[in-house]
Amino acid sequence: MLEKVEKFQVLLLGIIIAIGGIVMTSIVSSAMSKDVISVTGSYSQNVTSDSGALEFELKANGVNKAAAYNTLNKQRPDVIKYLHAQGFSDKDIEIKTPRGYDVYELTYNGNSTNKVIGFNASQTIVLQSDDVQKIKKVSTGITNLTAQGIDVNVYEPSYFYSKLSDLKVKMLEEATKDAKQRASAMLKATHNRVGKIQSVKMGVFQITPVNSTNVSDMGINDTTTIEKKITSVANVTFGIK
Repeated sequence: MLEKVEKFQVLLLGIIIAIGGIVMTSIVSSAMSKDVISVTGSYSQNVTSDSGALEFELKANGVNKAAAYNTLNKQRPDVIKYLHAQGFSDKDIEIKTPRGYDVYELTYNGNSTNKVIGFNASQTIVLQSDDVQKIKKVSTGITNLTAQGIDVNVYEPSYFYSKLSDLKVKMLEEATKDAKQRASAMLKATHNRVGKIQSVKMGVFQITPVNSTNVSDMGINDTTTIEKKITSVANVTFGIK
């Protein structure tokens, strides 16, 4: 009787071990089938801006509104003449509506009174051109108009690259290749290889000055420089084999 019990226990133990082995094999196989590696790849390319814009203000003041606007009207033709001499045509020049405000007398302690003592007027002019060097040149030279008694307030020029959409597909492809190379390097020590792509997510594009290392989660769109660096990022998940 005791012998039969021992044989039954041995048989039962064998069944339990066998079932456990099957379950463990299933768990390990399942885990291996889900093994993936997620890598971020990047690719950068330098480009030259293909258009630019410059905005500046003409400013004038007078004892009243009529006097201030009259000064603007007299100065504007001289400014347009200067821009024509720099190679800009009328289609490159946008003249905004003039605006202004009353100037009030101040008390000895700096408080404003209700007495109008003058009027300040201004008019914005915007230049646009595909010749970025021409924009750059006039942005630094237009202040020479002050020698003619013309008050000019110049803003920083902006430079743009219009062909980014054409580059996006190529740059995403290159960033994905970079991600695969990184994944291969990471898996080399484990004697595994990169498998099929499981997912790809394109990150934001960073448009920065050429030597900049700045990045932003929201992306950067630099307009201050003619020469730019465009960086694309791809977040790629690969299977492991």
